[in-house]
Amino acid sequence: MVAALAFAGAAQAELRIDITKGVSDPVPIAIVPLAAGEAGSFDYASVVRNDLDGSGRFRTMERRGMHTLPDRASAVVAADWHADGADYVLVGRVSAADATHRAIDCDLVNTLTGQALGSVHVVAGTANPRAAAHQLSDFVFQKIMGARGAFATRIAYVAVDGAPPAQHFQLIVADADGENAQVVLDSPQPIMSPAWSADGQWLAYVSFEDGVSAIIVQQLSTGRRQRVSARAGVNGAPAWSPDGKRLALTLSGSGGNLDIYVLDLATQALTRITDDPAIDTEPAWSADGASLYFTSDRSGGPQIYRTDVAQHQSVQRITFDSPYNARPRPSPDGRSLALVTREGSDYRIGVLDLASGSMRVLTRGSLDESPAFAPNGMTVIYAGSSGGRGTLETVAVDGQVSQRLKSDRGDVREPVWGPFNSP
Repeated sequence: MVAALAFAGAAQAELRIDITKGVSDPVPIAIVPLAAGEAGSFDYASVVRNDLDGSGRFRTMERRGMHTLPDRASAVVAADWHADGADYVLVGRVSAADATHRAIDCDLVNTLTGQALGSVHVVAGTANPRAAAHQLSDFVFQKIMGARGAFATRIAYVAVDGAPPAQHFQLIVADADGENAQVVLDSPQPIMSPAWSADGQWLAYVSFEDGVSAIIVQQLSTGRRQRVSARAGVNGAPAWSPDGKRLALTLSGSGGNLDIYVLDLATQALTRITDDPAIDTEPAWSADGASLYFTSDRSGGPQIYRTDVAQHQSVQRITFDSPYNARPRPSPDGRSLALVTREGSDYRIGVLDLASGSMRVLTRGSLDESPAFAPNGMTVIYAGSSGGRGTLETVAVDGQVSQRLKSDRGDVREPVWGPFNSP
């Protein structure tokens, strides 16, 4: 199946970010409006402020408290800004690069030392200026926090409106802050299990457009779609290999028992990975592509297992400390797994350290599900609920910061965070 449609358009529902928990001592910083002259009126600094405030790790100065508006490091009187409560100041200017692009140059100044921590040059397309603003946020985050920011990345999720049997489904891609949401697929039939390719160019997902499950891969830049698995029975839970050449799948075949397979996308060759009377599902690739993690009830209840892709006869159980552990998702560095674990009657998101086997439960909801790491490994996004609606939630792996992204209509579910190089 091939189609040649790009994004269907802006999503009908919008997400609103609420900070549900932030660090106790956020970094005070001033984001000075960028000097633009005649280079356009887009407020890049406002997006940076929202990004940093929304991270829960910064506290930005109100503009009405700024006595001057410098546009470069040499014009910053550091002592004055420090006296006004800002430990850092971001200043900059915008100029016209050509008819459709703007050049942005910014400096970050430490007000205690008076020294510039660094400078950044970003070229912004006038069609999507928010993307450039998110890059500025990433620059600030890395310089101050010492870790790569993920503001300029994207998320994918499923939005559901209406009540059965008249529900409506949309597969949506948005900026990491929920803005700039675009519909990838609009359908009256369920859409499930979106998964990003490692290069950010493709999404795989499960569609029921023809009344049965099928796995689709879709190129985001063109909208081109291909049905790669529509076998008898269940076709579910696609996961891209790190090299983008294979998909791990859950298939039932005509017999109805769920097992893990690997599909070569170029040749359509199918390799069976598990062959067990238990239910094996929800595969996820290790960071190096050598192993697969998956959920199985072969021990009597859902637990997480690992098997070597090349020599898959040996299967190793990974989780032990709860009667329910499922939906494994490895961190970008391969050192930990995000997963769904049960505490009492509640289902929550935990992070398992693979070296020590220790688990840290990060959330306090009753039905938290579908975890996925941000590409910098610092945050986990997952599906939660609030006021009877499905929400997208994020929680920092250190437990200090959490956010809620709630739709103004309907439910949002099954989030997955795109890679750094997502266009």
